[in-house]
Amino acid sequence: MNRLLLLACCIFGFIHLANAQKINERFQVNIKKTTGAIKVDGILDENAWMESAAVSDFMMCNPYDSLCAQVRTDVKIAYDDKYIYISAECFLKEPGAYVVESMKRDFGFGVNDNFLVFIDTFEDKTTGFAFGANAAGAQWDGQMSEGFRVNLNWDNKWESATTYKTDSWIFEAAIPFKSIRYKDNIKRWGINFSRYDLKAKEKSAWAPVPRQFPTASLAYAGVLVWDTPPPAPKKNISVIPYTLSGVSANYRSDKPTAFRQQFGGDIKVAINSGLNLDMTINPDFSQVDVDRQQTNLDRFELFYPERRQFFIENSDLFDGFGTENIRPFFSRRIGLTINPLNGNYEQTPITYGARLSGKLNQDWRIGALNVQSERIDAKGIPTQNYSMVALQRKLFARSNFGMYMVNKQSFSTPEMQKKYGFQSYNRDVGFEYNLASANNFWTGSLFYAKSFSPLDKPRDFSQAASLIYGDNNWVFSIKEQWVGENYNPETGYVPRVNYFQVQTDGAKIFYPKNKSINLFYSSLKLMTMNLWNNQGEYTDNTSYVSYEGTMKDRSTFGFYLSYDFVKLQDDFDATRMRKAKVLKGTEHDWYALNMRYGSSPIKLFTYAITSRFGGYFGDGWRTGITADIGYRFQPFGAISMAVDYNDIQNVYIPATDKAPASKISSQFWIIRPKVDITFTNKLFFATFFQLNQQNNFMNLYMRLQWRYKPASDLFLVYSDNYSPNNFQIRDRTVVLKLNYWLNL
Repeated sequence: MNRLLLLACCIFGFIHLANAQKINERFQVNIKKTTGAIKVDGILDENAWMESAAVSDFMMCNPYDSLCAQVRTDVKIAYDDKYIYISAECFLKEPGAYVVESMKRDFGFGVNDNFLVFIDTFEDKTTGFAFGANAAGAQWDGQMSEGFRVNLNWDNKWESATTYKTDSWIFEAAIPFKSIRYKDNIKRWGINFSRYDLKAKEKSAWAPVPRQFPTASLAYAGVLVWDTPPPAPKKNISVIPYTLSGVSANYRSDKPTAFRQQFGGDIKVAINSGLNLDMTINPDFSQVDVDRQQTNLDRFELFYPERRQFFIENSDLFDGFGTENIRPFFSRRIGLTINPLNGNYEQTPITYGARLSGKLNQDWRIGALNVQSERIDAKGIPTQNYSMVALQRKLFARSNFGMYMVNKQSFSTPEMQKKYGFQSYNRDVGFEYNLASANNFWTGSLFYAKSFSPLDKPRDFSQAASLIYGDNNWVFSIKEQWVGENYNPETGYVPRVNYFQVQTDGAKIFYPKNKSINLFYSSLKLMTMNLWNNQGEYTDNTSYVSYEGTMKDRSTFGFYLSYDFVKLQDDFDATRMRKAKVLKGTEHDWYALNMRYGSSPIKLFTYAITSRFGGYFGDGWRTGITADIGYRFQPFGAISMAVDYNDIQNVYIPATDKAPASKISSQFWIIRPKVDITFTNKLFFATFFQLNQQNNFMNLYMRLQWRYKPASDLFLVYSDNYSPNNFQIRDRTVVLKLNYWLNL
């Protein structure tokens, strides 16, 4: 392991990092303080707009990145003591020709005409904030990390309005200084403006961005120059109380209907210009969207993202460590405990929580978290405390080094520990170096972690390294992971242990030079991934060749030919329905063909289909088809239907002492119809039905949301759970929740 770490450090050391000079330094806009009032109504008739700074000459980002934009975008920007004001007039290629899904907040970027602004308040090319709207006025906001990622689950207080002319649509916004974090007494921020127009088949930006990168790439942001430093951050305290009433009934146990009344809330305190303290008391997350059901035919646990608002701000400081399969901290584990009575996961209520996160200065970031869950004696679940501390230091142009410690403490009696198996503590410590060159062509990471528990077993570590190069024509990467068999971060997400993995891949990107060709771009990719267990035994290989692309109308396609080899390290239920137990130590290999096609999002009727045909465990055969069909009533909503079908045939099950050899077949469905209605950009209704035969799940979920003031909502939520076998109801919940965002 020490040799691997030394080798990775040497590789990073030989990479030439471009200097920290800003790439788009010459793209500057001077923002001036307005002397007049601005009303956010989408009508730019105030004198303040006439005197404000303006930019107009956008550059195309795709399908080409060396031409001026075809469609014109005029942006203006100003400020006063409380707000940054941004307006954009987005001209259309054809009168009235714009494309949107609906007025739903935080819409999908690629299926909506939109205008966005990305703000790098510390000009570190790594963190920032994003705001914008689609052509129907739906708001879009998020917190930025890793130089380009936008966490749309972040939600804050700001105002916007959208109006329409014959040949353009106009976006106007007021963003409170209190809603963002920035350094006092500086006169430069990073900024970029992005425009996406589906009818024109064009994405553009004010400061040019190479077409292989998203317009959110802060490495390519321009400069916002203040005439005087923005207003010094003042006292900034937000109180967000909620009240809730609800009723629930459990029809399986014939318990009487239970009534629920609950109070709680959050408090946000700006410690300084870049550091924020979030506190919560008796939080409730009943309005959070249910997870989209997925078919799981893998041997390991699926990953579902965090959506609870309390855990969102600066979330990369906490759950950004590690890789997609080695996450030493995963906030969805907080309050999620295995019930010792039945072995199922239980979501225990959170009593209180506090998070300190943000910038200490230009180079240092800190994150600290402490959350405590309730004790449930009837289920044998003790009070548990979750805490984490993380420190991150910026290096070179855009790289950083971070270290962390996670602690989970169970306050259980010795009798409870003995009876139910709860350990008194579980801890994890580690460090990570993240490489990001100034031009974003080179990225990579180096990670190491170790877990601790009273059991103190050997090989309780994990380690990973990666190095990626990507330009306009080629992408190459090499990735390595090593996880000991006793690595166990209970507050993390590590679906697999006891392996050493090496993955290499390369891709060639093709951009047709002939403009008459209807292809925007395509790529040919080769990938191979090999795994060994810590005893040196070869256990897995996945290799594939793929060809995929995007047409000029933004329809997509892909073809994949793959080979898999698996030597099982544990018994595996090949259907996950307790039908086909394939034994540990057996070897399996197969070929498979995958195909997918997604229609153009420009049309009102859209569809996508993905298919998989090929071998499976136990010399079986698996056919998988996923289809998504939707129709939008622009801009008032959409109806959609998603279907997953899997047919597994002739999986060979070896003979055991209890049963002869056999072949198992199984078919199962996931059905997900959904209706989204957006009466306005402040009043939303969604109903979502899910049937999953694989895990015996059937749920009806309905939610009405009224955003009566910025970041203040009234929710009415209805949920039913049924048995898929006989459609009998299992339990029902109705919740009415009101919250209010108050700035002190």
